[in-house]
This record gives sequence, C-alpha cells and structure tokens, in this order.
Amino acid sequence: MSQYKIIFTGPVGAGKTTAIQSISDVEPIKTDAAASDMTKKRKSATTVAMDYGIMKLEDGEKIHLYGTPGQERFDFMWDILTVGGLGLILLLDNTRADPFQDMQFFLDSFAGFITETSVAIGVTQMDLSSKPSIDDYHKQLQKSDMKPAVFAVDAREQKDISLLVQALLFTLDPGLEDE
Repeated sequence: MSQYKIIFTGPVGAGKTTAIQSISDVEPIKTDAAASDMTKKRKSATTVAMDYGIMKLEDGEKIHLYGTPGQERFDFMWDILTVGGLGLILLLDNTRADPFQDMQFFLDSFAGFITETSVAIGVTQMDLSSKPSIDDYHKQLQKSDMKPAVFAVDAREQKDISLLVQALLFTLDPGLEDE
C-alpha cells in the first residue's frame, strides 16, 4: 500500500489549517500557539510547527496532508516538511495587502521543491475581496513562466479543497482519470 504526502503552505491566515481540517478523514493534529507578533492582528492563534491530517483513498492508500507555519520565522519547518512530498498546495488570502507579493514569496521559497514536483494555488477570501481576480493571478504567473492550476476556494469547503488536491495530482500524472 502506497502512502503519499502533500504540503499546504501560504501566509498566515490563508486557510491552511482549515483546509486540512476540511478534507482530513481523521481528526487533524494542530500545533497552534497564541500569536505573539503582528499575526495577532489577524488571528489569536497560529501554527508554529505543522498541521497534519490524512485523506484515505478508496483503494486503501493514504495521502498525508502537512500544513506549514505561515510565518517566515518558522521557515526551517518548510524544508523538513517537504522531504518526500508529492507536491505543494499554495493558499493565498485575497484580503491581504499584496497577495501577489505573498504568492511570489512562497513560490520563490519553495522553488526547488516545486521544480521537482508541482504546485496548485487556491485563493481564499474572494468572497470578502474580489480583487485581484483569478485572471489577475494567471497574468501575474505568466510573467514568471508558470502555469499552475489556480482556483478560488473556500478552505472550509471539502469539495473546494478536494478539487485543488485533484488538480495538483493531475499535474503530476495527467493520465489520472475519474473512475
């Protein structure tokens, strides 16, 4: 039986913990601590090591879901968590001051891992801020010659996060089909 590993990353408040919680078939493990820096302006607690969940596939295989901390000061965990990873899901919060800057920062930070695997991007909070649009994200990505799947997602919705995971898996193996 094979076991796979997908990494969720993005800035603080983008919905990594919530996304893993929405698709995990087991109660996720979270390493939240009280926010002590500028993060506390966005939320009271934040991930300091990782989030962990499991998606069970119909054939008995499992996908392990790891969420990174969003704060750069915990970036040492990023390298640890990506070891053996299948691919990256980047979640971006559309209400942040400069989501394009966030996107570029995380794409640059995980560039080596993305080159070896793949990335799919989910944009959260589009219900609160419709600008920039998904088209704007595509245009921004074209400047860096990247063409990952980019979707508006609600991290609380299992179907949205499942679609994002499927898009990532499809980029890794275009021969995958729904059975």
